[in-house]
Amino acid sequence: MNLALFDFDGTLTDKDSLADFIKFAVGGKKYFLGLVKFLPIFILYKLKIIKNDIAKERLLKQFFFGFDEQKFKSVAKQYSLTKIDLILRDKIYQKLQTHKKQNDRVVIVSASMECWLKDWCEKENIELISTKLEFKNQKFTGKFLTKNCYGDEKVNRIKKYLTLKNYDKIYAYGDSKGDEAMLSLADYKYLIGKK
Repeated sequence: MNLALFDFDGTLTDKDSLADFIKFAVGGKKYFLGLVKFLPIFILYKLKIIKNDIAKERLLKQFFFGFDEQKFKSVAKQYSLTKIDLILRDKIYQKLQTHKKQNDRVVIVSASMECWLKDWCEKENIELISTKLEFKNQKFTGKFLTKNCYGDEKVNRIKKYLTLKNYDKIYAYGDSKGDEAMLSLADYKYLIGKK
């Protein structure tokens, strides 16, 4: 059996699902006002003063801190089943379908949140490794439950979840620096949009 590992945002999609989900959940006006408030954190991230995971956690906290768990998961499911298909990159999605037809094991490995990816993955009959959010007393704490599934953490999570030596060939698809560690595991690596 072969294994196919796919990054999600920017690889399978032509836009970032984090921003797209927030806009979907809170509406355009609140989204843009929130981005203005978030600008200082974004600048610190761009200047490499704070890391990707901290910036992302703060962004989610700003919009959803204290949000009811069931309501959040309901909105996430609605986004997953009605919006993800609209942002897919057709050429890469067809590659995913080809792997499925060949009976390869297909796994999405994403820094995006499990709550808005899992229903789409279940619909597509593919597996998911991703970042999880923390809820306590049915409220979002503003924190991640797991480490952000990005960079080296993708490799850590893949190795914890899969026994790589069991596969004849490993394929990996990514689009950014955050996918390089995952791509290094593969026999066949594809960096989308790069030669």
